[in-house]
Amino acid sequence: MRDIDNSRAPLMEHLIELRRRLIWSFAALGVAFAGCFYFADKILSFLAQPLVKAFGAGQGKLIYTKLYEAFFTEVRVALFAAFFIAFPIIAMQIWLFVAPGLYAKEKRAFLPFLVATPILFLAGGALAYYVVMPTAFRFFLKYQGNLGGIEQEALPAIGEYLSMVMQFIFAFGVAFLLPILLMLLERAGIVTRTQLVEGRRYAILIAFVIAAVATPPDVVSQFMLAIPLWLLYEASLIAIWFTERRRAKDAGSAVEAQTTETGTQA
Repeated sequence: MRDIDNSRAPLMEHLIELRRRLIWSFAALGVAFAGCFYFADKILSFLAQPLVKAFGAGQGKLIYTKLYEAFFTEVRVALFAAFFIAFPIIAMQIWLFVAPGLYAKEKRAFLPFLVATPILFLAGGALAYYVVMPTAFRFFLKYQGNLGGIEQEALPAIGEYLSMVMQFIFAFGVAFLLPILLMLLERAGIVTRTQLVEGRRYAILIAFVIAAVATPPDVVSQFMLAIPLWLLYEASLIAIWFTERRRAKDAGSAVEAQTTETGTQA
């Protein structure tokens, strides 16, 4: 019984299959973009809610200083939202392209990571949207007021605001993929749980460095990314411990079954 599907397919067949998957992926992204562009103003309104909460209802404004800035901001918003909507289809196309070249055991191991990726990314983005951004924006807006006889007022530009929102969401979304990355590295034999435990102090340092680079230059948002990164690192160690126990149990069961079979034959 073959455990691998079509692994000897000619190169041309692989290229044709790759083209098919790319066409489906770009088509899904294009359809999603068209729909999101139609509702771009509503999506932008949704993304503006953390700033609305920070200013207070009926307070503050978003401005644009270039005539084309508002239009291209809506294009960016539509593309940003379209990627999230089309991602399940794009991920499925990646899976359909890669799966035939994997053994059945590798498919069972890889599929949970594929399912968990969008869930963890959305969890990180939700933390950024509902908790981190309102907190950070309130911190930034504290600098409004009278400054030596001149009024200082926050007038964020719509394009710059969208860039900040995207930066927050992507930073936290990608950060929440840390457990998947570490578990894949451990499964591939590149790192071990012992090495990860011994490198905990360096991991914490790297978490704060990443937070300093990936978030705006304020201590609040940096801590609100660095601390979840550290907690996710610890959660990864626990998850790897469980997978190690499961693999050891499966290996023991396999050895026991082989021993029993050998004894029966004897």
